[in-house]
Amino acid sequence: MKKLRIAIIGTGGIAHAHMNAYKQMEDIEVVAGSDLIPGKARAFLDEFDLKEAKDYTDTQKMLDEIKPDAVSVCTYNSTHAECAIQALEAGCHVLLEKPMTVHLDEALKIMEAEKVSGKILTIGFQPRYDSRMKKIKEIVDSGVLGKIYYIQTGGGRRRGIPGGTFIEKDLAGVGALADIGCYALDMVLNAIGYPKPLTVSASAYDYFGKNPKYTPEEDAKRFSVDDFSAAFVRLEGGITLDFRMSWAMHMDTTGATIILGTDAGLKIEPANPESLWGGAWDGSCGNVTLFHDQFGTPTCTPIPLDDKGEDRFYLKVRSFVDAILENKPAPIPTSQIIYNQAIIDGIIRSSESGKEVAVELPENM
Repeated sequence: MKKLRIAIIGTGGIAHAHMNAYKQMEDIEVVAGSDLIPGKARAFLDEFDLKEAKDYTDTQKMLDEIKPDAVSVCTYNSTHAECAIQALEAGCHVLLEKPMTVHLDEALKIMEAEKVSGKILTIGFQPRYDSRMKKIKEIVDSGVLGKIYYIQTGGGRRRGIPGGTFIEKDLAGVGALADIGCYALDMVLNAIGYPKPLTVSASAYDYFGKNPKYTPEEDAKRFSVDDFSAAFVRLEGGITLDFRMSWAMHMDTTGATIILGTDAGLKIEPANPESLWGGAWDGSCGNVTLFHDQFGTPTCTPIPLDDKGEDRFYLKVRSFVDAILENKPAPIPTSQIIYNQAIIDGIIRSSESGKEVAVELPENM
């Protein structure tokens, strides 16, 4: 059996989850890894007993010499575009970790490179593979809600600033907004078919991240991103999106996700509301309830949900491999996530300017 040859670009924390998934697959072979820090890629490959895999500090050299079939891009947010485009131009299929990029113009450049290359590029949103998340989309797709006109989503953590490279603007680009906010956006936008965003009015804050009372002093000195964001987004089709996301706040939650329609409403509760790190939507969800009228009387119906205990991360990586081997479209395509990225970009621009901004996307999208 000919195996798909995989390389890992960026061998930090999230790369371990990719490698754990790949190691379970008999039809792939991890052949190389690259990282800017000398010795880091070698240590990473050795950790997984991949003695024959080659290590590099120069990603372009790795792509030129190894010529992998596909790559996982697990680098800092600010280098996602550079690395993804490098890999596409080298003829590789790409699994790009979320967020797609920091700014919209970078995401558009990735899409152009993807189009020219003819290769698959998929974005790493593992909650898509959760059975409960799938149920949410099934309910919306059934039409039971009627016309959808308002969505509230977000949530986040009471305490949960991750530290490391997540908190420096030149590496991460943004904070809670892109780290876990992109998940909340994908949950609802995927459920309703990813309508085009039109305008964004937003504010971002950093009161906890820069305060040694809540953040280790050395991290507080480095902190240069948001720890809380809130936005009001107008979507195509007359839909309003009310978004908020937190890494830290004096509250247990910013509320459940709700989807309001003319015939019914859907309430989606966080999976771990009692946890200081709960409600980030980077995994599953909690209770789901349908609010509707029955025989002229307002009532509510709990939705029975499977808890299959899926390895969502494995399923994410496996779907990428299957798409390549079976010549299928990208499982989570850039044509969808570009709208997620456009909202993140709009939130950044609006919070910096202090006013509402328009979302401008190419006509031919």
